[in-house]
Amino acid sequence: MKNKFLLSFLIILSLSIQPTAKSTFFISENKLNTISKKYGNKAYKRIILWDSLLNKSKNLSALKKLKNVNDFFNKIRYKRDKAHWKKKDYWASPFEFMGTGAGDCEDYAIAKYFSLRKLGISDNKLRITYVKLLRRRTKYEEAHMVLTYFHKENSTPIVLDNVNKKLKLASKRRDLKPIYSFNANGLWQAKNKGKTSLKVGKNNLKHWKSLMKRI
Repeated sequence: MKNKFLLSFLIILSLSIQPTAKSTFFISENKLNTISKKYGNKAYKRIILWDSLLNKSKNLSALKKLKNVNDFFNKIRYKRDKAHWKKKDYWASPFEFMGTGAGDCEDYAIAKYFSLRKLGISDNKLRITYVKLLRRRTKYEEAHMVLTYFHKENSTPIVLDNVNKKLKLASKRRDLKPIYSFNANGLWQAKNKGKTSLKVGKNNLKHWKSLMKRI
């Protein structure tokens, strides 16, 4: 009787200490394992958190999806391309960004864009926007990128930014001067100080093409 009890106890104990398999929703187990091998355990945990966030957000309102995705990526460390990738300008894929745990402005915007696309936000409502950022108490304008969300066509977009981390209407971001914007389906040129934009054709940006080959 004691032996049967001991055997049962050992079986239960062995099951309890087995690693629990993570069920993923927006990334395959094979892809996750590949990323883990390449970037390590911290990257694995970060992407599990990302996957869980998307799953919890998929049935929420558009505004809550924007906030959750914006908040998640804004926690990742900022690091310039020259120091991080040893290149003057490099557009990282979302998994490269999360895998290495660092990136600069376009990496935040790109990761937010593709995450919101996975959450069902249509492409025509999202644009990655190249702007000039006016630093506070200076006259210096710095090249910068943000993600913009248009609830309706020609409406004032909401800005998702890694500098000013709160969601704000573009009309409230007087420190930003739009130059051009793009998504997977087109390229737009800003007009009237960014109040309107003109579609000028397809997105043939070389950095975008390079990025898409890695996604």
